[in-house]
Amino acid sequence: MDSVAVQSNVAENDQNLWEGAKEPFKASYGKLMMWYFLVSDAFTFAGFLIAYGALKFSMPTWPLPDFVFSSLPGGIHHAPLIFVTIMTFVLIASSVTMVRAVQEGHRENKNGVVFWMGMTILGGLAFLGCQAWEWTTLIAGENMTVTTNPFGTHVVDGVYLDDEHGHPYEAGATPETFHAGQTYLIHKDHDTDEWIQRRYKAENGAVAQQAFGPKAFGALFFFITGFHGFHVFSGVLFLLIIMINAASGLYAARKNGYEMVEKIGLYWHFVDLVWVFVFLAYYLL
Repeated sequence: MDSVAVQSNVAENDQNLWEGAKEPFKASYGKLMMWYFLVSDAFTFAGFLIAYGALKFSMPTWPLPDFVFSSLPGGIHHAPLIFVTIMTFVLIASSVTMVRAVQEGHRENKNGVVFWMGMTILGGLAFLGCQAWEWTTLIAGENMTVTTNPFGTHVVDGVYLDDEHGHPYEAGATPETFHAGQTYLIHKDHDTDEWIQRRYKAENGAVAQQAFGPKAFGALFFFITGFHGFHVFSGVLFLLIIMINAASGLYAARKNGYEMVEKIGLYWHFVDLVWVFVFLAYYLL
């Protein structure tokens, strides 16, 4: 009889667990919905990155990230991946400040929540500013668009006839040489507003023009990084709204450990994690 009573009690408890206002898996309805959204969004980003990899490895040539992303503010060049590394550090640091905001929420410390959320917002804005600079440099400085890729790869050895700005070398200047497989960049003459392709002298003495790189490179770059940037921008807006609500005392009155801060924290950590995969796929491989 005792065994039957225990089994009946367990069954009743299991049934009550899924009744209204109960929390399966010890997670609120809002947290579960956020996780569902993040999982679906992860599949979207995975599809984009898989498409990027499929197109990249199906092309005979592809621009080298060390060559494409080698500029820094202040006119500094030939610094491969330094700027994007700074961007990545800023975003990861903002994830740390988000953790601190969630911790202060569990302690019901309103001032701590507001402070650390403000720091997270500053980190998100700094990342967006860095991305805006990178896009401006590639579009206005390097003339890359969704349909034009000025980066490519040499197929023969030779000597440049023009410098990196598209101007002929001065008398007595030593021209730059290149070898097959090295990357090149097609620059734009801003005085004439015409495309000037960096010409080369092949081993047989013939002069030719280099072709543009694969169009998919620019289109994928702007779409994938832009899609991620949209997530960061949306996250900053949500963070700002929730920070204002926290400062007003709205969440303190609920006495639930600032759960809304924890939910936006899940989103922000997801955005940071996705950037790690974008950084790996587009900038490192």
